[in-house]
Amino acid sequence: MIANWQRHVRSSPRAQDTTAALLLFAVSFPGILYVATGSPDPAAPWWTAALLSCVSCTALLFHRDHPRTALALTTAAAVTSAAQGRLLTVLSLGPLMVALYSFALRTEHNALRRSYVFGVAALLMTTEVVAGPADRPLDLKTVGPAAWVLMPTALGSAVRLRRAYLDAVRARAEHAERTREEEARRRVAEERLRIARELHDVTAQHLALANAQASTLAHLLRGQPDQVHKILADLATTTSAALRELKATVGLLRHEGIEDTEDTEDTEGVSAPTAPGLARLAGLTASFRSAGLDVTVSTEGEPRQLTPAADLTAFRIVQEALTNVTKHAAAKTARVRLAYSHDRLTLTVADDGGTLRSAPPTPPVPGGGFGLVGMRERAQSVGGRLRAGPRPGGGFEVRAELPLSETALTIRESALAIRSRPGAKPPSAARPSST
Repeated sequence: MIANWQRHVRSSPRAQDTTAALLLFAVSFPGILYVATGSPDPAAPWWTAALLSCVSCTALLFHRDHPRTALALTTAAAVTSAAQGRLLTVLSLGPLMVALYSFALRTEHNALRRSYVFGVAALLMTTEVVAGPADRPLDLKTVGPAAWVLMPTALGSAVRLRRAYLDAVRARAEHAERTREEEARRRVAEERLRIARELHDVTAQHLALANAQASTLAHLLRGQPDQVHKILADLATTTSAALRELKATVGLLRHEGIEDTEDTEDTEGVSAPTAPGLARLAGLTASFRSAGLDVTVSTEGEPRQLTPAADLTAFRIVQEALTNVTKHAAAKTARVRLAYSHDRLTLTVADDGGTLRSAPPTPPVPGGGFGLVGMRERAQSVGGRLRAGPRPGGGFEVRAELPLSETALTIRESALAIRSRPGAKPPSAARPSST
């Protein structure tokens, strides 16, 4: 029976308040009957003390939902008891102290809390001084009531601040956890996109060349069989290069995965494959010449060293742009121009036009291509920008501007970090431009 009642009290706030009110009544009723030694007995009968104690304890049943009402009733009971000449002790003021604690715990407005507390203290002290026996010590009339009022108020305020602090810490921890999860998801998405771009760029060019060489081979078999052997050799070279680049790309991804593992793992003998860059531009243009596309390369300004990411991006943009010329246009020539300035490289790939075999590349739709989108994403990933579209005089042109320093890339990473925070907007300087 007792165990069931204990469980009920722990699980029910109403049962807790009722139990506390009964216990306080058992303590406050004897305490309210107490008078100081040598002081005359109060004129009011004992049952008024019982009524006042009952009112105070009953008011505590509503202290959770109506803390001001509970405080007002307990204060009125305490003031009435003091006016009857009874001594205000910690026992008789027990219900009022509980009401003050609850009021301070549930009231966040500091000015309102201070006004109520000091008003209660002043009212009790004034009643004691005016209505209390003249021979009662002054400290019992002033310091005692003030202390019993301020102590529970300070305790309730401290508990409220502690709970607010713990709630803030918990909220910050939850926010940090959500931020980490969002950042992890963002990095996973970026890594997937980067792998997709790398595999697309590695396979698209070689497959397009192989397709063009196979078409040329079928044409030569009918009219110029003496050139078949050369085309077959070029086709074998193209497929071998495709396999080598695909293996290198997968090896690069595997190497990056090994680097992310624990330091205790044995990674000796693992080396990262060298990523392609503009130094391999001559071999790239030669492979397109074997497919019937004459590519010329011109350089303006003094060539400068690019960051590894920008160097790879420049190579892949040229590769993809020339692959699109081979797949989508009947052009016989294409021009690659590298223009170096003090802070950026302007890369232009243009063809001479001709009859279109198919529509120019467009942003991806279900079943469509991803060439232009991949080039634009690559340029933006290093802090650059890319434009592509038909030329006024005919043909198609891809123009990319890539920074020569890592400043733009640093700004972009900062913008992505800011954007990952809820409600934050990246600075305008950090937004990569795209058209």
